[in-house]
Amino acid sequence: MRVFDTSTQGVRELVPTEGAARMYVCGITPYDATHLGHAATYVAFDLLNRAWRSAGHDVRYVQNVTDVDDPLLERANATGEDWETLAERETALFRQDMEALRVLPPDAYVGAVEAIPLVVDMVEDLQATGSVYEVPPTGAGRADLYFSVTEDPAFGEVSGWSREQMMAVFADRGGDPDRPGKKDQLDCLVWQSERPGEPAWDSVLGRGRPGWHIECSAIARTHLGATIDVQGGGSDLVFPHHEMSASEAQVADPGAPFARAYVHAGMVGLDGEKMSKSKGNLVLVSKLRESGLDPMVIRLLLLGHHYRSDWQWDEADVAAAGARLDKWRSAVAKPAGAATEHVITDVLTALATDLDAPFALRLLDHWANTTDFGDETEPGAGEKIRALVDAALGVQL
Repeated sequence: MRVFDTSTQGVRELVPTEGAARMYVCGITPYDATHLGHAATYVAFDLLNRAWRSAGHDVRYVQNVTDVDDPLLERANATGEDWETLAERETALFRQDMEALRVLPPDAYVGAVEAIPLVVDMVEDLQATGSVYEVPPTGAGRADLYFSVTEDPAFGEVSGWSREQMMAVFADRGGDPDRPGKKDQLDCLVWQSERPGEPAWDSVLGRGRPGWHIECSAIARTHLGATIDVQGGGSDLVFPHHEMSASEAQVADPGAPFARAYVHAGMVGLDGEKMSKSKGNLVLVSKLRESGLDPMVIRLLLLGHHYRSDWQWDEADVAAAGARLDKWRSAVAKPAGAATEHVITDVLTALATDLDAPFALRLLDHWANTTDFGDETEPGAGEKIRALVDAALGVQL
């Protein structure tokens, strides 16, 4: 299995070295429905999960859901809805969308609220290293706790970014560079003390709630160990989220790199801009399903783009994916078809080569076209292709 590692900017081989392959993929903040950008990311890592399994490896896959965070609370306040009710409803809808798209569920699906004891333990570990310090409150109340990024000698190696590049996006991606009392503008929040009108939990750190980055560090560290094989997510998480979570984990567990590879999916755009909840330029999976569109058409549409590429939503892609699905279903239904041995090998090789799903789809198009043109070389060929497409691509024919 070879994938592109953001931290080295190259394709590297990933053979699990300690039992099961261990993959952590950052989940959603559930304040709105699943859009195609989300779906593209989770289908991409579903391909990786399936590719490892096709190669005979066990996989241990963990994902979080940030079920308490500022964007969620802001949406709840704006709509007058209870934040817990909002989080539960949107999390359930997300999981329904993933099931419809045949994304294999994670072995552990852990909420931020559920993970608070893990976060507290990890903050205490970081305090013992001297890498966590107090920042005075901006108003009444207790101090907040921040992680000092300079305590990790490897800080910056995940993204490879310069400080100038980091500062250019830090504030827009959840950072607070201008917070008074910080040692470094890039230092990140690990424990936020209670704010009026916001949820908080009692702990030895004081009443409050976790920071965003340490949530993922603590969950991955607990459920997968000090070093994992893949840290995954969308490319918008490279900095600060993956950079910060890696540094926190590496300071808590000295000498253990957080991940062997950092793998990132490209962004999906609409009208020339990245799809995002904040901008509202979304194509929602649930709405596509409600319109009667076969979820397998949605999945094939996503697979038609290489997982690392940025691309723009185009209605024409729906018709093309639907035609492809119809052709494949017609071909596998025939009692005999074109020979399958090389097709199966080549499709699995394509997926093991940086998840090249577009090439795998073209190989299957060729098989379907050859079969439709009357090639009956192999009796039962359709059932073999059906099984391949189901297991390796997650598409039900």
